[in-house]
Amino acid sequence: MSEVATAVGLAVEGLEVAYGPVTVVRDLTLNVEPGEVVALVGANGAGKTTTLSAIMGLVPAKAGAIRLGDRSIAGFRPERVARAGIALVPEGRHLFPAMTVEENLKLGTIGRRSDDGLAEDRAWVEELFPAVRDFSGRRAGDLSGGQQQQVAIARALLARPDVLLLDEPSLGLAPKTVESVFEALTEIRRRGVTVLLVEQRAQLAIGFCDRTYVMAAGELRLTLTPKDAGDSARIVAAYFGS
Repeated sequence: MSEVATAVGLAVEGLEVAYGPVTVVRDLTLNVEPGEVVALVGANGAGKTTTLSAIMGLVPAKAGAIRLGDRSIAGFRPERVARAGIALVPEGRHLFPAMTVEENLKLGTIGRRSDDGLAEDRAWVEELFPAVRDFSGRRAGDLSGGQQQQVAIARALLARPDVLLLDEPSLGLAPKTVESVFEALTEIRRRGVTVLLVEQRAQLAIGFCDRTYVMAAGELRLTLTPKDAGDSARIVAAYFGS
């Protein structure tokens, strides 16, 4: 991450995920081209988090294909997905609150495919997220929500992923902090990291991302580009399946 990497894309085709008899993702197909930032938006229960979980191998896919670059990763266990080059920042951040920031960050290095460049990557995330540097010895649970989000994203980046999955990165954050998170995403994209994010602030995501998929009832209903960010009626209709 110390220098711009060759970007790798992510493709999902015909994904179906069920919890018991209930299908929550149906025939979902999406592409994130190398170096793109793409969003999934939709109402609660639309299947967005389940989609990320299936990509990461946290829940099994009933059907469909998942490819990282030209490599199939469908059926991989989460640790193998991480080693292949995907990192997830889950909703709620899931830091270890009793551990220090430094200890939390070290967990991110477990998924690295090589220790080469680790010092440079660490310097980069400290520049990108000052809380990582300023509070390295403090317990993660004592940080503010925005500071914790910085640590969570930095932890994922220390795995040096090709693809970064972000689940609700703005959840519970003040508007100014949200702005700083999206500014960081701009820098992350410049480093050659491909990003797929789930985001509750639909218009923000649509305006920022290369492309935004709207999900409803487990299906993709609409694909939007930044020029559609002001079309509130169309977004609302897609959210509720109209």
